[in-house]
Amino acid sequence: MGSWLDTIGTWLFKYPPRAFARGEFVVAPVLPVVLLSAAAIAFVLLVLFTHSRLRTLPLRDRAVLGALRLAALLLVVACLFRPGLVTAAAVPQRNVLAVLYDDSRSMRIADADSSTRLAAVQRTFADSSALMRSLTTRFALRRFRFAAGATPVRSAGEVHATGTRSDLAQSLQDARDDLEGMPLAGVVLVSDGADNGTASMDDALLALRARRVPVYTVGVGRERFDRDIAIERVQAPRRMLSGAAGVVEVDVRVRGLGRNAVPLTLEADGRVVATETVAPPARGDLTTVRVRIPPLPVGVHRLAVRVAPLSSEIVTQNNEWQTSLEVRGGPDRVLYVEGEPRPEFAFLRRAVNDDSAVVVVGLMRSADKKYLRLGVRDSLELLNGFPTTRDELFAYRAIILGSVEAAFFTGDQLRMLADFVSVRGGALLVLGGRASLAEGGFAGTPLSDVLPLTVARGEVNAEGPATEVQLRPTRAGEVHPALQLRESLTGSRQRWDSLPSLTIVNRLGALRAGATMLLSGRSTDGRSDIPILSWQRYGRGMSAVFGAQDSWLWRMDVNTPVEDRTHQTFWRQMIRWLVDDVPAPFAVTATPARVAPGEPVVLRAQVATAEFLDINDATVSATVMSPTGTSELLSLEWSLRDDGSYSATFTPRDTGRYTVDALARTGRDSVQAVTTTVLVDERGADVAQAELRTPLLRRIADETGGRYYPLDEAARLADDATFTNAGVTVREAKDLWDMPAVFLVLAVMLIAEWSYRRWRGLA
Repeated sequence: MGSWLDTIGTWLFKYPPRAFARGEFVVAPVLPVVLLSAAAIAFVLLVLFTHSRLRTLPLRDRAVLGALRLAALLLVVACLFRPGLVTAAAVPQRNVLAVLYDDSRSMRIADADSSTRLAAVQRTFADSSALMRSLTTRFALRRFRFAAGATPVRSAGEVHATGTRSDLAQSLQDARDDLEGMPLAGVVLVSDGADNGTASMDDALLALRARRVPVYTVGVGRERFDRDIAIERVQAPRRMLSGAAGVVEVDVRVRGLGRNAVPLTLEADGRVVATETVAPPARGDLTTVRVRIPPLPVGVHRLAVRVAPLSSEIVTQNNEWQTSLEVRGGPDRVLYVEGEPRPEFAFLRRAVNDDSAVVVVGLMRSADKKYLRLGVRDSLELLNGFPTTRDELFAYRAIILGSVEAAFFTGDQLRMLADFVSVRGGALLVLGGRASLAEGGFAGTPLSDVLPLTVARGEVNAEGPATEVQLRPTRAGEVHPALQLRESLTGSRQRWDSLPSLTIVNRLGALRAGATMLLSGRSTDGRSDIPILSWQRYGRGMSAVFGAQDSWLWRMDVNTPVEDRTHQTFWRQMIRWLVDDVPAPFAVTATPARVAPGEPVVLRAQVATAEFLDINDATVSATVMSPTGTSELLSLEWSLRDDGSYSATFTPRDTGRYTVDALARTGRDSVQAVTTTVLVDERGADVAQAELRTPLLRRIADETGGRYYPLDEAARLADDATFTNAGVTVREAKDLWDMPAVFLVLAVMLIAEWSYRRWRGLA
């Protein structure tokens, strides 16, 4: 069908229709533009004048005849402008065309005309096919197969669909780098669009646009499976503190299940630790399941989420997801500052007193310039009150401020607190109290911008009444690991519903843009959605506000059983949440954290001093230990783009868990060490999203000036690729005023006018 349309279009317009999309329109008028424009205006006025005087004709007849006559005259004037089309076409055999074949395992799926995607691609792009013969006569072809990266091949027959990842951006970059210096006329990308790479697609497309290299994308496969259950997305923590529980949020796509439900299991090191049920959603085909991770021992654990497959599923590899979870032992030190003796100070510290992974150091003002210090390491820690130097303050991973006014701190200390969050990456939690937040005079201080709530100017609420509020988790709070009061999500909701009310004495401001409310409060006077617990990212770290002043009531309420541990559970999980993602001065990450054998892994290290000042002259090395016991020593090079950043790449060959022990040396004696892991397995990440991703392929084509084709229309790209501004081209001016289509349109309008006159008895 497409070829017939192209033939008809070429006959009507003298040139292939695709040339109009690639060309530049120009005019070469036979007379000055002013005269032709004046003639067009004169024709319009003449037709309006003559047809308005035909009083014997009905208004409809005058309008139709006038419009047809005017259109014919204006078409003649348009031809006098002599419009033209300037096109750029690739010079035959002087340009390179890159053809990239998807080599990932998703190409083995049999959903392309009763054969696998790979077989359909190899038929269409076989050397003997009409498409490849046409391309070969016009371009010098360079073929690549790609998964995590692109590798040159001689033909599509060398593609075996064995890759476990599809990194489209990196593959486009690899092909462009390989052909650097050659006249590259375009890139043909043949894929199902199941992109799960780590490279930036925006950067890859920007580089191609800068060189004016179009990408022609060819989509392979089916856009929608009629019967399939697949894990679309999993949000899970990468690190947890020992003794903490977490939550895994799983988006499951369900199709063809009917009204039945299937089980979903969470495994840790091959052992089932939690089970939930996946039920078909009421609307759409995507449902979210939340699974609780129980406390796990210290070490690195292999997590797996599995959902039972349906009968006759086309793809079952997308029913599983795996990652690594690091559980560290601590202890992490948290500084809790109170400006007055109050029960919250004692009950909070008591709640976490038996937690070996967290140490809460207490600093309470007992009188002017006199302090009670609890949990300090030695007699010198906090001897003069709140820390006055960055290295002393930055030694803590989190800060809790109780009912303490802004005047308690010096200006430098307030700025250090802001830097503690933004530069050090620490966590700050501000509790409600009569000398806290706006009532404590924090408006306008460096700390006011750090908090997730706006802080208005006010005075200490020394005598004002307290407002009773009933706390409820928001949708975000229901699944937040810090707010899980029971082993199951349902049990946690029920416990929140039964907790006694707390009180607030502060005017809690509005949420800032980007902040999240986890606990809302409803007061007795009808106010709702009071932001009791909210948090936000700020710089490298995070800040939170817990607006209630008396969470200890959850422990001492007359209706609370003696053995109830809700208060202890809440504060233990809250403090663990605060310290979970706080960075160390030396940190190493592996990207991606899960790969297949033969896929590269990038190690990135961030090195800083104890005051978290970036170090650019460190010596950073890493020892990579494979599952078989062999080791490899890597030297991480400093990145010129980012201060304190170092990177190196290694390629694992064996399946299993790789351990990376990294060292950073500064000067002679300063040494920092850290360990991370990489999971290597054969399970294809690309199969997790195995349906044809047409929108992504269209975006790649549109943003580079190319075009998208379904596989059965790929034959059209041979002609389209000829019209390009990249590589070695020849520019040609084509006249548009004498096309057959112009004559036909003029003839049709004149015949239509004559026919209308005959029909109405006017001729």
